Amino acid sequence: MKNATSIEQEIIRRRDVRETLTFTIDPADAKDFDDALSFEQQTVENEAVYVIGVHIADVSHFVLPGDENDKRAYEKGTSTYYVDHVDPMLPEELCNDLCSLRPNEDKLCMSVIFTMDEHARVLKYKVCRTVIRSNYRLTYEQAQAIIESSSYADKELSNALTTINNLAKILRSNRMASGALDIEQEEVCFTLDEHGHPTDIYFKQPIEANHLIEEFMLLANRTIATEMGRRGHEFVYRVHDKPDSEKLANVSRFEKAMGEKVPASIIELLTIRAMAKAVYSTKNIGHFGLAFEYYTHFTSPIRRYPDLMVHRLVSRHILGERGNKTVVEAKSLEEACEHCSDTEQAAQQAERDSVKFMQAVWMHDHLGEEFEGTICSVTDFGIFVQLEGNRCEGLIHINDLVPDDYMLFDEKNYRLIAQNCGTTFTIGDKLRVKVTRADIEKHQIDFTLANAVTQKKKKKCRKKKK
Repeated sequence: MKNATSIEQEIIRRRDVRETLTFTIDPADAKDFDDALSFEQQTVENEAVYVIGVHIADVSHFVLPGDENDKRAYEKGTSTYYVDHVDPMLPEELCNDLCSLRPNEDKLCMSVIFTMDEHARVLKYKVCRTVIRSNYRLTYEQAQAIIESSSYADKELSNALTTINNLAKILRSNRMASGALDIEQEEVCFTLDEHGHPTDIYFKQPIEANHLIEEFMLLANRTIATEMGRRGHEFVYRVHDKPDSEKLANVSRFEKAMGEKVPASIIELLTIRAMAKAVYSTKNIGHFGLAFEYYTHFTSPIRRYPDLMVHRLVSRHILGERGNKTVVEAKSLEEACEHCSDTEQAAQQAERDSVKFMQAVWMHDHLGEEFEGTICSVTDFGIFVQLEGNRCEGLIHINDLVPDDYMLFDEKNYRLIAQNCGTTFTIGDKLRVKVTRADIEKHQIDFTLANAVTQKKKKKCRKKKK
């Protein structure tokens, strides 16, 4: 790892943007700030143009191929974000201190600096190593408040955020027009007491400030991937294959048949299930979900090892710097891609398990209570119901749906059908359920039906069978 003296020497060699308005936008509890935006407005031939820098923490300056931090980072592959803590890919000295783009501190970055017109067209761009000095550390909520305010005191920051937000809206609109999927799911959040016990469950929906950051990170990722793709060098792409056409057709048919009876969130969930998983690969097949021909991950090297590999490849092939190996010793690039795809999926599963664990703990405090819910999944062994208000999911076992009747699983139409009486349970149906079990160790929640109308149907079914 480089020492302070080498950092001072490195600053002299880099493009200096410390005098340019620069800020970060992150969650309120974030400590590892790996991206920042800078803004400068210019006039060219009486037309306004905007110089917007996407500055990414230059982890590759501090973590060298094959050193102990690199080996640790490769093994982990990614940071894992549990409900109550973070397991970082890098030591805290790096992720929260040396590399983190904290305000009012000189920081080393790998940057893509865009010159754009008012229509969000990229007139030119420059990939370079920079030294920045962030002026503001904003939360998404603070950035949103500034965007929405017409009288914010700091006019320079207000103008920058408003302008970048307007450009982000155009970028997003263009993406959707090109066929990108518009799937957004709320983030499940918990209020924890001093003992780490959940006392409340709430949700965060993406706001304009989230989209602002997202669009410029996407632009930087796409630009780097396109540049590398054109050069023809072996590279780390983020690829997303086309979905299973039959599964997607089933979702489309179901949506048309059910109309507004099924919530949009359920249709989005079904669409996600029909999708292939995005992975890392040296073989570029494009990114279906984003509708990009070339795409990579460049913007989060503090928490994702593929981004660190990409930075090293950019250094070698775009910046012309002859460094050491791209990955840890004796690992091919494709092998590293496969490893990172595996660690990413493992981390995602760990994060989902963390949420399910906290939901099970929360529901254990509500045993015997009744809730309104929606069927979100149908299987050959029962139905999963997602509760309103807290989004906890629980199973109603097939034997508890219509006693003494045989249930038929109609996979294509996402439903279970009682053979004798014809009662159906279809994704999107509203039910009232009772919490009967919350297994904290297994992260499992069980419900039974509590709806009076359903109980009447059960009596009719039994009578018909006689």
